[in-house]
Amino acid sequence: MEAKAVAKYMRISPRKVRLIMDQIRGKKVGESLNMLNFSPKKGAVFLKKLIQSAVANAGEKTDVDIDNLYIKRIFADEGPTLKRYRPRAMGRATRIRKRTSHLTVILEEM
Repeated sequence: MEAKAVAKYMRISPRKVRLIMDQIRGKKVGESLNMLNFSPKKGAVFLKKLIQSAVANAGEKTDVDIDNLYIKRIFADEGPTLKRYRPRAMGRATRIRKRTSHLTVILEEM
């Protein structure tokens, strides 16, 4: 039985959060939460909350054993980009792109 959780419009670049996702993909939920707990990266906080949400979603289903869950799929899609401008020399302006992510995790029972 699958359990899914989605976090949209997270204020982190998909490229940065994919680095952390690659480390926990395919691992058991307890092991991945432990890794995220000790990770210094900003995206680890977002992923930890997302995985805990997916575990809670799985707990709502009656025939799922939460201790046997593992991360089947986890991916980050690009969300809308916030465009800001920074003043530069001689009256020019440079665009700053503040990227957002849509994070998805799918858990399955072993």
